[in-house]
Amino acid sequence: MDWIRWLVPWEFSPTLIVAFVLAALLFVRGQRVHHVNGARQALFWAGMILLYLSLHTRLDYYAERMFFIHRVQHLVLHHLGPLVLMAAYPGSVMRAGLPLAWRTRLARWRRTLAGRALQAVLTNPIFVPALFVFLVLIWLLPSVQFYSMLDWRLYRLMNWSVVISGFMYWNLILDRRPSPPAAMSPGGRVISPILTMAPQMVAGAVIAFTERDLYPLFELCGRALAMSAQTDQSIGGLTMWIPAAMTEVIGLLVALRTLMRLSATGRWGKGRVPPAPVGGQVTSP
Repeated sequence: MDWIRWLVPWEFSPTLIVAFVLAALLFVRGQRVHHVNGARQALFWAGMILLYLSLHTRLDYYAERMFFIHRVQHLVLHHLGPLVLMAAYPGSVMRAGLPLAWRTRLARWRRTLAGRALQAVLTNPIFVPALFVFLVLIWLLPSVQFYSMLDWRLYRLMNWSVVISGFMYWNLILDRRPSPPAAMSPGGRVISPILTMAPQMVAGAVIAFTERDLYPLFELCGRALAMSAQTDQSIGGLTMWIPAAMTEVIGLLVALRTLMRLSATGRWGKGRVPPAPVGGQVTSP
């Protein structure tokens, strides 16, 4: 069937195959330890499918030859795919899928200075959102885009960097716990998508309304679809401006729901919990 050829990788990557297979095996094994409801399972596999289709199918060929398809690809890799997958909260499940000896070593390593330092960096509430935005904008610079699309090593670094930063970012925003132990406060999880959304929307608008061709590489390599450079660039800018922003709004709404739930249960915004009354009187703190 014709649609099967779309699943054939444009550039085969053994590393990507190994990463996807390991993630799937860990999640399946972890379900034997942790109960994972149907909704979380559906989100995990949907996220995996979205990322795989964007990274390892013939779509990659068109992403290298059409700017707007490249932006759709990065919308999935940076925003939608990691958001959907992290909404399944797969971390504890995948850790449970590790062999016991590996889980023990991982737990010990996380208590070391290096482990604590790495965790602090990967969950820093300022660094992670800043990196999330930076990696969107830096790869859009015309000179950077030019070389990253020509060099396969830079191209893969570009794609993997946005995926990893997406995981890091949505791991913070979708956290359902109060802070601490969560790295970012419930209020920060609501505000952060607004702050990260704004520069991406501005960049998308600039690209969409710029009349000169900012990315001539796609013209030099030959566009895969019969479309003018201006139209291609405008659609790509609009993809950054609207669908990417809407994806962040979804994350914002999830974070807002978490804030309201924590506030309603007295685990956020209530200050210090008063001591229990003794003999009808409230004891002093």
